[in-house]
Amino acid sequence: MIEQYSPRFSLRSPIVWTGAAILILAAGIVVRAWRIADDPMWLDEAYSAYAAAKGWHFLWTIVPRYETHPPFYYSLVRAWTLFAGDDLLGHRSLGLVCGIATVPLMAATARIAATMIGLDARRANLAGLATLALAASAPILIQMTHEVRPYPVMILVYALAILAVLLVARRVEQGLPLMGRAFALYLFATALMLWLHSLGPLYGLALGLALLVLVLRRGLARADWLWLIGGHVLIGLVYLPALLILLDQAPTWITSTWLRFNTQGLWRRATAIYSGPRGDMRFAALVLTLGALVAGWRSLIGRRVTLALLLLAIVPVTCSILISATITPVFIVRTMTPLAVPAAILFGLGAVALSGVGRRIMLAAFIWLAIQQSAGAYLTTRVRPMEDWYAAVDWLQPRFRPGDIVFAYPNEGALPFDRAVRDRGLAMPSRAIPTEIPALNPPPGSWYVSGSRGVPSLDAAHLHAIALEPRTRIVPTIWLLRLGPWAYDKGDGLLNELSAGRTEVGRYRDGAIDIVGLRRESSSPERGGTGS
Repeated sequence: MIEQYSPRFSLRSPIVWTGAAILILAAGIVVRAWRIADDPMWLDEAYSAYAAAKGWHFLWTIVPRYETHPPFYYSLVRAWTLFAGDDLLGHRSLGLVCGIATVPLMAATARIAATMIGLDARRANLAGLATLALAASAPILIQMTHEVRPYPVMILVYALAILAVLLVARRVEQGLPLMGRAFALYLFATALMLWLHSLGPLYGLALGLALLVLVLRRGLARADWLWLIGGHVLIGLVYLPALLILLDQAPTWITSTWLRFNTQGLWRRATAIYSGPRGDMRFAALVLTLGALVAGWRSLIGRRVTLALLLLAIVPVTCSILISATITPVFIVRTMTPLAVPAAILFGLGAVALSGVGRRIMLAAFIWLAIQQSAGAYLTTRVRPMEDWYAAVDWLQPRFRPGDIVFAYPNEGALPFDRAVRDRGLAMPSRAIPTEIPALNPPPGSWYVSGSRGVPSLDAAHLHAIALEPRTRIVPTIWLLRLGPWAYDKGDGLLNELSAGRTEVGRYRDGAIDIVGLRRESSSPERGGTGS
């Protein structure tokens, strides 16, 4: 029998509980909405906005030819911005809505999990409240809310899928048929996860394993087996087009990806997804997880629930690391951020599930983690942009003269630059080298550096030819924009070619952003010969 909470640690009044939940949710909304339209889109976000703006035909016929991810998320962005507007706030508002919706959904899921492992109504409410606090303050979830990338949508859909898995398990536990609205929701959410990202199958695997852990038992009805097998076959069929896209793009990604798998600090990077970057936060998270597992061990369904949540939290990241170590690097922390959802639910269960001394230990761990997360949430509002394109544009604007052109090499550099110029309400024309995204038919001798078929690096002969073009020579000042010359313009090939007959008039460097101004000399000589 689980000991009742003493008045010191209980929220006896529904009004008090509801008020606390509203305050926590309001704080979570504020920290997510704070400065949401202040920072410019970085490169990957600009890819999302660019593809969505190109229209439906481009999304479903061109994007699959150069992009490893399915076109579903970009299509979602297009549909969203048709109503919300295609300015910065319109794009970011999709992630904001998803990020806000995720917080109460996680709390509701934690409450259901708590009742399934045998906690009474009061402790189930407290588990939901604890999860609400952790979800509202988790820095990594707040950061992803601002991304014009699939991550905030993935986090919401993964939370929805986890809720569906638990609801299906509760139906089966009550002796009801497996098929119902919860199972339909599970199928829908799992299929969405597969279509939202190229690593979606890792999440689909975790969801499938969690469902099996929760529902497999002796005496499962034949109809339930048919729905279980047939439903996953249906998911596979729905995913098949996206799988074909992935298989087509995989060889280029494997041979040309910019990622490098590094085991140094791997444990720190992987566990930061769940708790935060510091060792004390990891320790508190581990204590809470152990508390949840101990509480769940008291019953068969409790063991099933906690094991399922553990699988949902660790399977995708484990598979991602194994693929990175054996096939090709794919592990990036932001692609694993949905795993913070099952982790926070486990933490919420651990915070309230034990009694006696264990309760005090869990409460201390929870308070410490919540405080540290809240401090981290505050710091996220003050962090610099990943790529400060507004600062680059502001530097360039007073130096830019009529007739000047920004040459973007690689061509993808034009995406965030053009977006920042538009946000600032300026006119600074750009020219993507060799063509705008995607350059699907690059000249012979080109190669791919980033793993994308749309972003080629050119050989010396073609760089020389670009510098000799009449439309290049007549530009008063060329502002060469590079994203890391060590990757695309090794040896400063294009810079040297464009420099002939021109004088350097300014340089801007900030991280990967590198801009060099090359002004034409009044009597610059005609060029000839071969490239160096």
